[in-house]
Amino acid sequence: MFLEIVTPDKKIFSGKVNSVQVPGSKGSFAVLEFHAPIISILEKGRIKVTEGSAESFYEISGGVVEVKDNNVIILAESILM
Repeated sequence: MFLEIVTPDKKIFSGKVNSVQVPGSKGSFAVLEFHAPIISILEKGRIKVTEGSAESFYEISGGVVEVKDNNVIILAESILM
C-alpha cells in the first residue's frame, strides 16, 4: 500500500509500505494492505511504519488519517522531536 505523512510545513514520508500503526483517538490501530476505508482522528503518539523488515517511527502531536483504495494519508499537526 502507499503511505504519505504530511504536516502543514512539508511532506515527511511518501512510499510503499507493508503496514502502518497509528495512535487513534480510541487507541492504537494498525493498517495493512487492502484495509477497509476509514477516517480517524489521531492523538499525540507514535506512528510506526514497516517497509519490508525495516521499521521507522514518527512522533506526532495529533492529526487525521484517511485510508482508501490501498492508500493511507496521514495529516499530522506536527512532528515532535
